[in-house]
Amino acid sequence: MITVAGKRPDSGTLAGFADGSLKRNILSVLETSTHRYAFDTAAQLEFELALRQATVEAAHSLYGSGLRFAVFRDAAANPAYWNVTRDGGFSLKRGAPPARAILDIFENGSAYATECATAMMIVLYGALVKVYGEARFNRLFPQIELMNWHRLDPRLQSFGSLERKDDYFPGDRRYIANPDVDPLTPHWQGENVIELGGGLFYGHGIGIRDAGSIIRSLNRNRVDGATRSAYLMDAAGRPDYRRLAALAAP
Repeated sequence: MITVAGKRPDSGTLAGFADGSLKRNILSVLETSTHRYAFDTAAQLEFELALRQATVEAAHSLYGSGLRFAVFRDAAANPAYWNVTRDGGFSLKRGAPPARAILDIFENGSAYATECATAMMIVLYGALVKVYGEARFNRLFPQIELMNWHRLDPRLQSFGSLERKDDYFPGDRRYIANPDVDPLTPHWQGENVIELGGGLFYGHGIGIRDAGSIIRSLNRNRVDGATRSAYLMDAAGRPDYRRLAALAAP
């Protein structure tokens, strides 16, 4: 269930937050859950819904951007905005506007190549640009390092940590593990994905598919004699919506 400032909002109030089918889907799960989802203010709830929707939209956009899959040693980025580090990460160039650098990945994806975890961070940063606007995003994130979970901004740290949750929602980062991966193809040890709703997930290099399809792809890259199937982990990584909502306040 949902509480706002310690009280359960009425159906009319909740309807005012749901200005799209995705938000209605999220609200339905929040409201019908046996877990209590507490928000200090209506603005916190509105922010989480907006950022989750923006995350799903960013995942779709990145999928259509032409961003290429590559292991770290073959990473590539537009040199107008990014330096590629020795270990395959992207480091924002001095003087480059952070929001424009992030948006360039979505607009000129064919100039970039990276693996699936870094792509998840690109999705999140793209969503944050959308909800904050470019000017505020530039003030909040003046320095950006893109490379899986090793160089996360401290305010985004929980997005990189998988934890079991009571419910799962569009906008969550999930992981499909492949425990018997073929050691000759270690990049198939699992797939970081964004939950999109409707049973679909976005994974960089594997596309937009349902979990069963992704699992079948991973299972084709197991060691001979493997007995364990790939599987969707019962866990998710989420940004700290409460903390990020506070940063959106005037």
